[in-house]
Amino acid sequence: MKLNEAVAHRIRELCKERGLTQYQLYLKTGVPQSTLSTIMKCSYPSMKLRIIYEICDGLEIDLKDFFASDMFNRENIED
Repeated sequence: MKLNEAVAHRIRELCKERGLTQYQLYLKTGVPQSTLSTIMKCSYPSMKLRIIYEICDGLEIDLKDFFASDMFNRENIED
């Protein structure tokens, strides 16, 4: 899995756990819907850590909690 796919998958996973839609995530985080949509479609080849931080802040989790998933293990990420 590519890193941008892992990020999108993790955001979907966290939203599902919390029962949030993409629109509700936008309201909680302030990250523009167009940016969230681009992330979720994996159209971003790479993204700024600041965006992930803002998503984490809105979800009230730390960055370490965001990346605390096996999908981010080195053997699961391809170049």
